[in-house]
Amino acid sequence: MQGVNTDLSQSPAGSPAAPLDAAQLAEAFALFSRASEELSTAYNALQAQVGQLTERLTVLMGALPAAVVVVDRAGDVVQVNRAAEALFGGALVGRAWQAAWARLQPTETPGELTLVPEAVAGGEEPRRLSVSESALESGDERIVLLHDITDTHRMRLASERNERLAAMGEMVAGLAHQLRTPLAAALLYTGNLRQPELDPAQRASVADRALERLRYLERLIRDMLLFARGDSLGRQRFGVCDLAAELVHTLEPLAKARQIVFEAHCGCRDTELVGDRKALGGALTNLLENAIQASEAGSRVRFDVALLPATASGLGVAAVRFEVSDEGRGIAPELQERLFEPFFTTRAEGTGLGLAIARGVARAHGGDILLRSAPGQGSTFTLGLPLSLNAPAGSPSTEPTSPPLS
Repeated sequence: MQGVNTDLSQSPAGSPAAPLDAAQLAEAFALFSRASEELSTAYNALQAQVGQLTERLTVLMGALPAAVVVVDRAGDVVQVNRAAEALFGGALVGRAWQAAWARLQPTETPGELTLVPEAVAGGEEPRRLSVSESALESGDERIVLLHDITDTHRMRLASERNERLAAMGEMVAGLAHQLRTPLAAALLYTGNLRQPELDPAQRASVADRALERLRYLERLIRDMLLFARGDSLGRQRFGVCDLAAELVHTLEPLAKARQIVFEAHCGCRDTELVGDRKALGGALTNLLENAIQASEAGSRVRFDVALLPATASGLGVAAVRFEVSDEGRGIAPELQERLFEPFFTTRAEGTGLGLAIARGVARAHGGDILLRSAPGQGSTFTLGLPLSLNAPAGSPSTEPTSPPLS
């Protein structure tokens, strides 16, 4: 039919087709075979490297003194090393990580846990562990690393105790003077009570003075014991704002008696701390009493309590900040560092141990006390405490609160 191209050797565009001949097919097959052999060789080499890396990883995990636990998305343990099995006293692979995690209890230091006595194999002493974890980029697994720092913690406590004892040793002479002076006064007043010519009013006045000196001695000895011990006796969970309200209730009458405006605010809502409430209350009471005593009538003392995120706390974790500010005469720079030294005081009736004890309490809870002051511009003492590992929901804690991954 006219107009229709019936030549099959022509392409639709009119150009001739280019069929492959046998030589070209053979060359293509040879190229394919070489590529296949190269891929096979590369795969075998890669498989050998994977085997070598796996062997190295196995040897490394076995040699690590720290316990390594790999947890999948479902919360099950998929891999551990020998140190982890020895620490928990049995096989963990295939079991829920939450069951093992429940055997750990939080301490006063963020990132550190205690393996409870009944969870330790062979009836050994409780172990103190430093805990950290990292999630894989895929998000399917996470690695929990547990370092046994029992001996390190024991040495740290011993070192702190030795430092306190050394400080006490250096100040024995001054302490003897501080004890002798009020004791001599108490003996003098007590001796006067034997004089028969004293009327009842004079006798009562002398007795009151003797009791005042004896109470000072009792307070001095109590502060010495607190400083020498330096630890917190008990741990309990308590509300931050509850503690602040209790302190305000205690200190408001003293401020009112000195005609000082006492302002307080707590922005922590239901946040809780775990620690020695009595010791912390005593440390904060000391800061507040110092602020009131350093203030003139008509001036103001502020007590602010707030939550701080990890980026602003200076402790590396979320924290509670107790801030005590006054409008007093301030503290000279050369005296600011010495204020926390044992037995150093600028007050005639001070024992010189209050601030040293307060800093010791703060550090025993993983925190510290900082001072900002300038002559004529007042002073601000800031006591910061980290939130515990198991802080309640809603607190800005950066620590893991539960074992499940998802």
